[in-house]
Amino acid sequence: MNEKFLQIAVDIAVENVLTGRGGPYGAVIVKDNNPIAFSGNRVTNDLDPTAHAEIMAIRQACRQLNDFQLNGCILYINCEPCPMCLGAIYWARLDKVYFACDRQVAAEANFDDCFIYDEIEITPSERSIPMLHLDLPDARKPFQIWVDKADKVLY
Repeated sequence: MNEKFLQIAVDIAVENVLTGRGGPYGAVIVKDNNPIAFSGNRVTNDLDPTAHAEIMAIRQACRQLNDFQLNGCILYINCEPCPMCLGAIYWARLDKVYFACDRQVAAEANFDDCFIYDEIEITPSERSIPMLHLDLPDARKPFQIWVDKADKVLY
């Protein structure tokens, strides 16, 4: 069964490239052996750098299940996730991920995310896009309000 769903992700990626919809990535999310979300990469089509196949499928599955967490779901993707998608996978609380190609295969096709993995380890102010901390007197206020809020939805 896993091979079947993974093949669907590969087929979506192939179709995505052949039709000009986006990059060579496809994703399928399955719950209880039923596919609930499908997407290809939509970055160039949607003019959205976050519109990776995994992100689009996660958004679709969350709407389908009316939940912001995907407990009990499995993600099938044709390639190992990039750092952004990896973060989204953890935030979505997916149970498992199957992938067909590793990040080296993506790098050979000029989809190299190594620099992002490397940037994560660098002090924010030293990154290639400097991330500079400014200390504001009430910067912690949103977090304190959140901590004190009795009716919050934890995530």
